[in-house]
Amino acid sequence: MQDANFSRRSLLAATTAWGFQALAFADTPAPPPFAAVADRLARLERTVGGRLGAAVLHTATGEVVGNRLDERFGMCSTFKLPLAAAILREVDQGRMRMDQWVPFTQAEMVPHAPVTAAQLAKGGMTVRDLAEAAQKTSDNVAANLLIQLIGGPAGMTAILRAMGDTQTRVDRMEPDMNRVMPGEEHDTTTPRAMAETVSRIVTGRWLSKASTALLTSWMVETDTGRKRLRAGFPKDWRAGDKTGTAMAPGMADKYNDLAVVWPKGKPPLVVTAFYETPVARGGRMRDADQRVLADVGRIATQWQVR
Repeated sequence: MQDANFSRRSLLAATTAWGFQALAFADTPAPPPFAAVADRLARLERTVGGRLGAAVLHTATGEVVGNRLDERFGMCSTFKLPLAAAILREVDQGRMRMDQWVPFTQAEMVPHAPVTAAQLAKGGMTVRDLAEAAQKTSDNVAANLLIQLIGGPAGMTAILRAMGDTQTRVDRMEPDMNRVMPGEEHDTTTPRAMAETVSRIVTGRWLSKASTALLTSWMVETDTGRKRLRAGFPKDWRAGDKTGTAMAPGMADKYNDLAVVWPKGKPPLVVTAFYETPVARGGRMRDADQRVLADVGRIATQWQVR
């Protein structure tokens, strides 16, 4: 449907690898699984309305399929996964210590600080605990403190560029970065770019084995995405994720999620999803909108894992 969704070369490679396998689509000839995933994601977007960006990356081959793969979406708190990874890499490289003390006061407090608010009386937290809080609870104060340790938003973006991510950009601190209006590029990524970044972090060699294992355990223990991508994965597949959500007057609600899922005995898949509702609904999270991401998870698992 969209030229950006997958290249002719990628489709040819997938067709060669799999052949034209039959899918249960009425009585019409079925497209290969690679194309079927993109088609189903596009149909999901048409059904629910709004704007849906999604990418599914096969870590064994590097192949990517999805919808609006190279269009920009506001990241919201999903950036905290690569942020936590960036901090662990600083530790791996000897530029930071896990037990390094980071002081903070009431002056640093911003909304949504479930962990740092409880530690305010102590006057600070360790680098390790801040990184865990940013990933597992999406603590905004923890994220801001960590960003400052690596040179602010520009420093975080520079780390992404050095990793090979030419698209993702961090421009502001929490909670300001959540307000991204149509056409704006600050604090955005693309589904493809973020899928490739998550793959480098979790299944590549960008982090040490110990740091990869630690970050992965934090992702698996994160509970904020239980109704999103992970709700669409088979229950016996191990999975971890990082969500992001934003609601503001005059802006479509944003429901995002980044996930890695490990099918039993098969290479992991990386799935990224960014959903903008048709209108600004605001107020509180709606399960109906979170289920859109669960549907993305179900569609992603239909891409055969070889």
